[in-house]
Amino acid sequence: MSGCSPYFRALFSNDLSESFKSEIIIPNVSAADMELIIQYAYSRQVHITEDNVEHLLPVADQFHILGLVKACSKFLLHHLSIENCLGIWQFAKAYFCTYLEHMTLKFILRNFGEISAVSNEILMLAPDELLSLLNSDDLNVRDERFAYEAAIRWISIKPEERKEYIVDILKSLRLGLIGTEYFMRHVKTNEFVVGNPDCKPIIIQTLALMHDFEMTNAMNLAIGNPLMRPRLPHELLFVIGGWSGGSPTKAIEVYDSRADRWNLMDPDVEDTATARAYHGSVYLSGKIYVIGGFDGTEQFSSVRVFDPETRAWAESAPMHHKRCYVSVVVCEELIYAMGGYDGRHRMNTAERYNPKYNQWSFISPMHQQRSDASAATLDGNVYIVGGFNGNECLSAAEYYTPATNQWTEITPMRNRRSGIGITAFRGHIYAIGGFNGIVRMNSAERYDPVKKTWTPIAEMMTPRSNFAVEVIDDQIFAIGGFNGMTTVFYVECYDYLANDWWDATDMNIQRSALSACVVDELPNAQVRQYLSKEREHLLDPAIPPADDTQVDYIREQGTASSAF
Repeated sequence: MSGCSPYFRALFSNDLSESFKSEIIIPNVSAADMELIIQYAYSRQVHITEDNVEHLLPVADQFHILGLVKACSKFLLHHLSIENCLGIWQFAKAYFCTYLEHMTLKFILRNFGEISAVSNEILMLAPDELLSLLNSDDLNVRDERFAYEAAIRWISIKPEERKEYIVDILKSLRLGLIGTEYFMRHVKTNEFVVGNPDCKPIIIQTLALMHDFEMTNAMNLAIGNPLMRPRLPHELLFVIGGWSGGSPTKAIEVYDSRADRWNLMDPDVEDTATARAYHGSVYLSGKIYVIGGFDGTEQFSSVRVFDPETRAWAESAPMHHKRCYVSVVVCEELIYAMGGYDGRHRMNTAERYNPKYNQWSFISPMHQQRSDASAATLDGNVYIVGGFNGNECLSAAEYYTPATNQWTEITPMRNRRSGIGITAFRGHIYAIGGFNGIVRMNSAERYDPVKKTWTPIAEMMTPRSNFAVEVIDDQIFAIGGFNGMTTVFYVECYDYLANDWWDATDMNIQRSALSACVVDELPNAQVRQYLSKEREHLLDPAIPPADDTQVDYIREQGTASSAF
């Protein structure tokens, strides 16, 4: 016992009266918990369950048994969920479990939108806990109104006790990002807001800011004001290479979804990349893999690897075949490269890469030869859809099951689509745009793997082929491509709830035959590297601004409660 616990070492070894007794009373510890403590002391193992962890951890903390505290924390992290995370966060703070508190808070901030919608634990938060979440730049909400509605729901549970916090809540929110119509109908007229005169200056300031922004669209002005400064994104969308200006490009852009803004990568990072188009990109285990492609002269089998944290490029093992117009996807920590064009043939071969061994190996060939197709992973299967077989554009689709190494054909799409974009989203496969052999299309459809049917969805605003498709912020983004006349930099996103497409900010560079992937879980320091220089400075004033005059202007335009 003394070997595992400083508490017992002091109790049994010092000249305390307890050290001379054969029986010692330890209050507030059950016999069951003490049995587990003794078991751990002798074996360094204990069976932790959902039933005993909440009282075992405090006892382990009381006796300073750090190994058992760590084991309990690890168990709680493993069982962390939307429903229990807030309770575990409060529990971790109460017993000074720093690592458990940090990891749980990270989970809460990342999943706040879903937590606020389904968890009743949010209603039990203390005022300082709620405000700390709302104040955080890391709070992950696609729409600021979700944070506002969660706060109002929190007040409404105990209105007489909590309505005084409405001023602090409004100051914690990015009210300028809510939208003028929603602000006027739901925030300005809210009973708690109207009933507190201290809210009036905040309402006036927000309305003035919204008016100025709508009149000037001055994004830098918005970023400089705490009421409109975007929160840090938890995911960054990388767009790499493509065909631009009559030749392949090595340009890389990064999309900040919170600010709806594209930022060009530093030229020194691009200098070590390889200009290529008609390639594939995936993100796996902290690295971006750029696979195959075409440089205007030859097709590639090579694979380049980019580390977003160190911003360094490296080479990986090449594929067995040269592949441009290749379809790539990640499934169960392996990278799949399928079909494509080797300079002579459209291929039906497929291979997969194991990063653990830095090795590519062949899998069963597809039923169809196809280049210009697109792939996605759903329910552990790899789907590939559309493409071009050398003679015609395809409507055919099939999926690969890794466990059986077999391809299975599914119901063809309603349209032939080459240069298609597909993605898996909310249990369906979405097939978007492409070339049907006559025109570039703006139509889209989705496949239900249960009903085995394709259903049309809303049409994009821009027809396009050879573009990139990714899911970020619970929306499908269509990026760049060729519209039948010219290469475009247009970006639009699909809102599945409204079944409609909306404009997003255009890229800086027109390009088609590009690739894209979403990078998540970057440390904040690395996220800041990819933000615009103006926003980077305003989030951390210790970083020199890109343009001192510009920042001075933002300061002058700010109100008395400016971020500075």
